Amino acid sequence: MKKILIVVTNHGSLGDPSRETGLWLSEFTKFYHRVKHRYAVDIVSPSGSKVPIDPRSLTELLLSKQLRHYYNDPAFMEWLRKPYAPSQVDAAEYEAIYFAGGHGTMWDFPGNKQLHDIARVIYENGGVVAAVCHGPSALYDLQLSNGNYLLAGKTVTGYSDREEKAMMLFKYLPFSLENKLKSHGAHYEHASLPFKSCVRKDGRVVTGQNPASAKGVAKQVIALLNQS
Repeated sequence: MKKILIVVTNHGSLGDPSRETGLWLSEFTKFYHRVKHRYAVDIVSPSGSKVPIDPRSLTELLLSKQLRHYYNDPAFMEWLRKPYAPSQVDAAEYEAIYFAGGHGTMWDFPGNKQLHDIARVIYENGGVVAAVCHGPSALYDLQLSNGNYLLAGKTVTGYSDREEKAMMLFKYLPFSLENKLKSHGAHYEHASLPFKSCVRKDGRVVTGQNPASAKGVAKQVIALLNQS
């Protein structure tokens, strides 16, 4: 069975301990729900420790039966408490890697050599690299073995400045994800309306703009893996 590696954040605050953040839970569950019957799935986080969940993402529990199912599943939640550390991952075992979002990723994904090394091996072995919402923060500075940036010349998306400002969180962030995605030659696109689904596939790189895009990212990853 082909294997997918899902990457989640360990960072739990917006630069201010009183402002909690972490993984946006539905960006994990929507993707996982789509792929779990087709592929084996493992989880890794930068430190291999308990994954903080953004409290704001739990407002979706009121509307999503699927999210409630996973949140109330002790085995599933225990999985998020004990992810792999990067040193425990053999990148050669995986056909795809998916970087789930949440604002915490903007602190512990960029410049993370171990995560970059894993993603580079998967991509250069012919695999798929995918990310959603703030997850693309792992990709803007990822360089391939030849020195080129993974996203150079590719059309991508990710959480927009317009969406950050609408959530009144822009001033708490270490950088503009939208601008960082453009910084090494990527072509950034977004939906015409904030918070609407937007997915971009360019070769074996798949990105989604926001939580509403997670299912679409999963669909494109599955299609690519079916081709391989």
